Amino acid sequence: MTSTDPKADLRHYLQSARDALLWKLEGLSEYDIRRPLTPTGTNLLGLLKHTAGVELGYLGDTFGRPSGEPLPWLDDGAEANADMWATADESRKGIVELYRRAWAHADATLDALDLDTIGKVPWWPSGKDEVTLHHAVVRVIADTHRHAGHADIVRELIDGAVGMNKGKDSMPSHDTAWWESHRDHLERVAREADQGA
Repeated sequence: MTSTDPKADLRHYLQSARDALLWKLEGLSEYDIRRPLTPTGTNLLGLLKHTAGVELGYLGDTFGRPSGEPLPWLDDGAEANADMWATADESRKGIVELYRRAWAHADATLDALDLDTIGKVPWWPSGKDEVTLHHAVVRVIADTHRHAGHADIVRELIDGAVGMNKGKDSMPSHDTAWWESHRDHLERVAREADQGA
């Protein structure tokens, strides 16, 4: 990437994480996109739902640009951690569309405001709640890439698919037998190191 436009750079890295999160849902059943694959319940559709709320909050509400999107999982009295999973009546299509609207709203904020514009994060403590748009965008990029990494691991556990997107997995091209042998080798090394500790 050779851009000298800071906003274009920020948008590029944010969009690459968004696209990665969406790709992780492709080709999977309703069960697979919702099922919890870690002890804390991490699941693919929940990561997307959470990230939509992050964008709407940090790149909308924080800068006095509310989206008007209802986010009932953030209301007082909502079930704990409700932004990290989808109820049976919250459809994949609905959450994907919400996410696309969230990023359109976030992109509009980025287009409308200068990077040094100051906003106030509503859920941060008073007196420590000011943030520049630049800082907020970097925070959202970091959060989205973090969750794209979570999604990468969850998707690999489901069906072995890895990488940033379908056409670019950034993995060495080895067959399944090689990867099984490699994993077994790493298991032996871990056990050996543990015995020597």
